[in-house]
Amino acid sequence: MLTDRYDNPISTSSATARDLYVTAVDKLLAGAPRIVEAFEAIVAEDPGFALGHAGLARAHQATGNAVKAREIIGKARELATDITEREASHINVFDLLANGKTKDGFAAVVDHVNASPRDAMVAQTSTSIFGLIGFSGQPGREAEMLAFTSALKPHYGDDWWYLSQYAFALCETGQVDKASTVIDRAMASNPRNAHGAHVRSHIDYEAGETELGIAYLNDWLKDYDRSAVMHGHLSWHLALWSLQLGDTDQMWQRVDADVKPGAALGMPINILSDTASILYRAELAGETVAKEKWREVSAYAAKFFPNPGLSFIDYHAALAHAMAGDGDALANITSNPKGPAGDLVRDVAEAFGSIADQHWLKAERLLTSCMADDARLGGSRAQRDLLEFSLLECLLKQGKAEEARRLLTLRRPVLADTHPVQGL
Repeated sequence: MLTDRYDNPISTSSATARDLYVTAVDKLLAGAPRIVEAFEAIVAEDPGFALGHAGLARAHQATGNAVKAREIIGKARELATDITEREASHINVFDLLANGKTKDGFAAVVDHVNASPRDAMVAQTSTSIFGLIGFSGQPGREAEMLAFTSALKPHYGDDWWYLSQYAFALCETGQVDKASTVIDRAMASNPRNAHGAHVRSHIDYEAGETELGIAYLNDWLKDYDRSAVMHGHLSWHLALWSLQLGDTDQMWQRVDADVKPGAALGMPINILSDTASILYRAELAGETVAKEKWREVSAYAAKFFPNPGLSFIDYHAALAHAMAGDGDALANITSNPKGPAGDLVRDVAEAFGSIADQHWLKAERLLTSCMADDARLGGSRAQRDLLEFSLLECLLKQGKAEEARRLLTLRRPVLADTHPVQGL
């Protein structure tokens, strides 16, 4: 029986389909461009290959086409006869996830990975900050991500995909030096791993290596297709670093070309969160942000995420609506908090509304109540600095400069000399 790159038996008799599958899986794991086309080539070669259809469904889901993902995973289900137990379980996982059953899906992932730890396609769903654990809204999710990836270590060795995910988990739990060593091993094995380049960027951010990060990422992005899933978000990292250095012309150039709605070609979740984040961090740093820019991202949030449900999306949408002055859209989030982190979303959304109305003390109290476990809201430490800096702004507006400086030094010492908020 033919096997994939991780030695898992796969039910196709076509060596060509197998080779195409290996390539397509690697593309997905690396965040390469044209992953949908890569899986389409598999099912064209072997229309009866159930796992090829499951991979195509996952590729559509990973690029934001949920409707197509549900349609194609149904086809994979129809073809799931005379296949291995692992393949049937694999298809079941992606069927649950494509149909929005994340709680049952995560339970199925855990069972599957325990039985078949080298099924990287399934394991991948629960690694990274954008995985099922990262978006769980549960306390301790960073430690859980590290535990999940650490348990895979005996099964993957020096595999480039695994090492990049392990490095990210290390970085998010504060083990920056170790993470740096691990990601270097991953990138040496596959230099065109976009998720690895992303992890490298986070490590440089946490280490305060701004110039080094800019040089690395500028060089890496030269050969990365704009249509690929990580292009816009990696551009956000560059825009953020440019802001830190005071190079606002370069920041706006990146935002307008590669980050904002209508320019970025990535996932809507990244386009919303990256744009709202960089606009507000620019304002905090003293830049004037045109109201029209806020209206644009607020309208984008209302179009693509009209209903609350995922905390990471909801609090960035709330920020956009508050800054744009759309009280109705903001109220939809504050009055209908959903999900396991809904309590935090409500407080953060109300805080942004208070900031927009310049009710600094109220915003300070709301944000302070969230800071003990803001990781539940989702996103990386770098992304959640938005909340840290918002709180600093509230303190500064009330004349509490010394308290603001002390808070930054205690909570984010690596950023203490970057002046992220004007007047700090």
